Amino acid sequence: MGGDGILSASWNPWHGCTKLSPGCRYCYVYRQDAMYGAETASSLCRRTGNFDLPARKKRDGSWKIPPGSMVYTCFTSDFLLRDADEWRPECWRMIRQREDCRFLFFTKRIDRLESCLPPDWGEGYDNVVIGCTVENQDRAAARLPIFRSLPIRHRMIVAAPLLEGLELSPWLDDAIDEVSAGGESGVEARVCRYEWILSLRRQCMEKNVPFCFHQTGAHFIKEGKLYRIPRSRQREQARKAGIDFRMGLGEMPEGV
Repeated sequence: MGGDGILSASWNPWHGCTKLSPGCRYCYVYRQDAMYGAETASSLCRRTGNFDLPARKKRDGSWKIPPGSMVYTCFTSDFLLRDADEWRPECWRMIRQREDCRFLFFTKRIDRLESCLPPDWGEGYDNVVIGCTVENQDRAAARLPIFRSLPIRHRMIVAAPLLEGLELSPWLDDAIDEVSAGGESGVEARVCRYEWILSLRRQCMEKNVPFCFHQTGAHFIKEGKLYRIPRSRQREQARKAGIDFRMGLGEMPEGV
């Protein structure tokens, strides 16, 4: 997402998620848990020891998460997961308290947002960016009309893992802060084609919406040739393409 020099932090108040749609098939959270022998635990949502991280202070009284940080929120689960309903109100309270930081979360459950919002949400908290994940045209058509109808001050569309070419033009205008696209990581990753990425970039440029190519994925096809790209180089290779458009929101966290 660009934005070199921006302070960032990760906050995972709970861990574990339930697979929902085609993009979840080879979820990186399940894959990472499997590396530590905890694959079955991925579907069990549990509160983490860092639940109250935004409210924590150091011995000198300063915040553990520095003011001005972009806080990548709930990237090992889904912030709108039904299993976390009892914990979410306290998270909203901390987000409201830390108006000096910006909080970003992605969701495949945008249909649940309205029922999960805090009472004082109004037209949205100015320090919250919500990303709606769409992996194919079917999910884009189902989720994006809902996404555009909700009171959100800062929105991004996350086309990842990109499983096919997408037509997003009907939902692109100055209400979208950014479109971020990327392929799928992991040994079993489905292919991502460069022409799909370029098509999204063209659509964004036509609507003057910022665009970021954040990673190639493990299996990337360009000009008819299949490239198998190690995880450590997927972000680097995307950056080398040099096709980002306008200013983004920050750098995508590692592992996504």
